[in-house]
Amino acid sequence: MAFFTKKEQIAILSIVFIIVTVFGVKVFLNQDSNKSNVAEIKGLIINENIEVAIETPKELIIHVSGEVNTPGIYRMYEGDRVIDAIKKAGGFTTKAYQDGLNLAKKVYDEEKIVVPILGENSTASLEFSNNQISGKININTCTKEQLILLPGIGDVIADRIIAYRKDTRFSKIEDILNVSGIGDAKFEGIKDLISVN
Repeated sequence: MAFFTKKEQIAILSIVFIIVTVFGVKVFLNQDSNKSNVAEIKGLIINENIEVAIETPKELIIHVSGEVNTPGIYRMYEGDRVIDAIKKAGGFTTKAYQDGLNLAKKVYDEEKIVVPILGENSTASLEFSNNQISGKININTCTKEQLILLPGIGDVIADRIIAYRKDTRFSKIEDILNVSGIGDAKFEGIKDLISVN
């Protein structure tokens, strides 16, 4: 530094200091943006994994008839309720007996929902719509009174069947053997009289 005066030396050192500072700030900012880019990429990967993990609900096909504005066959999804099916079918008509249905009940595949008419025997309509297929009693939706009509099924066992289905839907008629008090002999006597749809 013997070639430069004291003032020139200070000026050169100042310029070098400014260059080093600017370069250091750029490097620091670049690292921060790289970190944020990595974080964004990680976030995207996590979000993609979450999207893949979400399953599409199972499709159900049901039939809505009776006192609705647009009776017909409708596509529903697992977890949908009777009220959702009624809405899809255009809502109740003015003649509908709305209390004749459990609107909070979940629908199931191949179900037929018949909305009864006011003034008719609502219980009979309901039994036909939800509980009988070819004269069989649907053990998932029937009333206690209907269960008691089955041979060998009294008050106590009817209550047990109703308690069981609150937690677990019968997927096949053989599932009724899981109910306490129903053995092979009793099942043989009722198997041709019951259904699960």
